[in-house]
Amino acid sequence: MPVNAARRALAQETAYAVEVSDLRKTYRTRKGRFQAVGGLDLKVPVGGVHGFLGPNGSGKTTTIRMMLGLITADSGAIRIFDAEIPGALPQVIGRVGAIVEQPKFFPAFSGRRNLELLATGIGAPARRVGEVLDEVGLTGRDRDRFRTYSLGMKQRLAIAATLLKDPDLLIFDEPTNGLDPAGIHEIRATMRGLADRGKTVLVSSHILNEVQQVADTVSIIGRGRLLAEGEVGEILAGARVGGPSVRVLVADPARAAAVLAPAGFTAHPLPEGRLEVRRADDQPGFDPAQITWLLAQQGLYVAELVPVRADLESVFLDLTAEEHLGASRTAPPPPLPPAPGPARAAREELR
Repeated sequence: MPVNAARRALAQETAYAVEVSDLRKTYRTRKGRFQAVGGLDLKVPVGGVHGFLGPNGSGKTTTIRMMLGLITADSGAIRIFDAEIPGALPQVIGRVGAIVEQPKFFPAFSGRRNLELLATGIGAPARRVGEVLDEVGLTGRDRDRFRTYSLGMKQRLAIAATLLKDPDLLIFDEPTNGLDPAGIHEIRATMRGLADRGKTVLVSSHILNEVQQVADTVSIIGRGRLLAEGEVGEILAGARVGGPSVRVLVADPARAAAVLAPAGFTAHPLPEGRLEVRRADDQPGFDPAQITWLLAQQGLYVAELVPVRADLESVFLDLTAEEHLGASRTAPPPPLPPAPGPARAAREELR
């Protein structure tokens, strides 16, 4: 059986590309112990784009590094295509491509030459260089020097590099960071195209509107634990209901909530001084103008008033409000320790 056919057959036998169970990772810092991941469960279905969502500092990158064997979990289980990680990582790593940190290329070499050197280093067929350049839309710019590329083009070249091995699973950690809208659109289209060709794409992000446009399924985490998981449509259908509401930004949210309560409004606190305001269950009608009027009467002037829609952003904000408020008080993890023996060779193969 040809290699690609064998891979497809194996993928069909496996319900999930990635399975994580009760994963935990704690660091020791000068300020004490820092729990980066605390009992995380995660399932990434085979095929399609899976959004791995959470606030900055919620444990997304730490989880991905443990998946790739770059750091060791304290406890828990990780399986990629039903292979235990990190022990069986060398057997499955050829099916995985990843971008975890800013990729390194030779600035003075062309995009094509960079990929040719990488292909030689990992033993990929030379023909794959042209194929992957075409897949990410860099044909025609492939002979330009890497240093002349835009950020979006550099990121697409990095994706092309991960495709040289023709992997079944692609893992991208915040791939649109720093990109302009055009660059974000390019990366989103590239990820969607890969999924449509049968790949499994796991993408971590905190940019909700972009993920909603490309993801088939999502997992939302906060403080290293799972908060919600499933198909995007199911997540939206399960969003908190209770009639129309608006998101209000005001200087003193606690006082604003107290002002609105006697008038029949309930105010749910959100990050960054915002409130989600709706009518109490026993109160008819909903007029956002009344909210601004009531607050202005008490010297509380509204800086923002936005209708809340059933989208990933509103679900995300509801689920991660406490995580957002606590993120700034969380110490960053220390530098990566050396990878364990079985994973070291696999890590080199990823590059």
